[in-house]
Amino acid sequence: MFSGLSRLFPDRFTLMLISTVTLASFLPCQGYTAVIFNQIADIAIALLFFLHGAKLSRSAVLAGITHWRLHLLVMSLTFLLFPIIGLLLQPLLTPLVGPVIYQGILYLCCLPATVQSAIAFTSMAKGNVPAAVCSASASSLLGIFVTPILVSLILAKGTGNSDLHGISKILLQLLLPFVSGHLLQPWIGGFVTKHKKMLGIVDRGSILLVVYTAFSAAVIEHLWSTVPMRSLLGLLVVCVVILAIALFSSRLLSRRLGFSVPDEITIVFCGSKKSLVSGVPMAKVLFAGAHLGPILLPIMLFHQIQLMVCAVLAQRYAKRVTD
Repeated sequence: MFSGLSRLFPDRFTLMLISTVTLASFLPCQGYTAVIFNQIADIAIALLFFLHGAKLSRSAVLAGITHWRLHLLVMSLTFLLFPIIGLLLQPLLTPLVGPVIYQGILYLCCLPATVQSAIAFTSMAKGNVPAAVCSASASSLLGIFVTPILVSLILAKGTGNSDLHGISKILLQLLLPFVSGHLLQPWIGGFVTKHKKMLGIVDRGSILLVVYTAFSAAVIEHLWSTVPMRSLLGLLVVCVVILAIALFSSRLLSRRLGFSVPDEITIVFCGSKKSLVSGVPMAKVLFAGAHLGPILLPIMLFHQIQLMVCAVLAQRYAKRVTD
């Protein structure tokens, strides 16, 4: 009982994110220090995608790649349903958060699925884990191509580098390290898997660096005076509504299309989650020169909400499968 309740509270990384935003709010980096921190963040992000490429097992991908109907549905949920939800709800929900933060909501809807937690929750719920590994990994890889295109189509042109230049920067700064790491996977994959704590440190470290520099710049531009508490509460409501629609749609479609319960579990957890790990670095590239604080707020809040809700769902699915 207590272990189940503990999953409803913020995890350690979420607390680190909150601490980083707090630090940036009171001690923002600026001037030459900000330039140095941004350069370090760029290097950390390149290393992050290199290590993710080296970690991606080709055997795991091949083990689940034949389940094409499941993967097609997950990709449709991730890259079609979410953007459609964001656009359809825009007139209704924008008054709750304001147009600037809603740009961050639309960006959230364009992101790929998260990898680690989607697989973890699928395993916890006794779903099809090989298919989850394949689907989540493919989503993360496709996101490098698809997310910039979706952003360029959906977001207003004035919000950042959401154009072909932004896509070319994504390919150079994120895809090139990823492909390089994956090509070296036969030689360094074992080392990376064995030292997975190192990947975790790079994961969290690069995100925290980007968040700190982004919110430092936003605080200097008076972020908190332009984003009232009402907008933050509205953002909570918007994230809950979007996640609820995604979870309901993924479960309904998987059942209507005749998938088994283990496959349904995989579809629900891979098709309803959005990646903070991919979202923060991509935002830094796609919105270079823009104020990232309002853009990152939605994905940071959505990240914690999806963890809490999916923890409860995973326990219910596991009990259902066991019974």
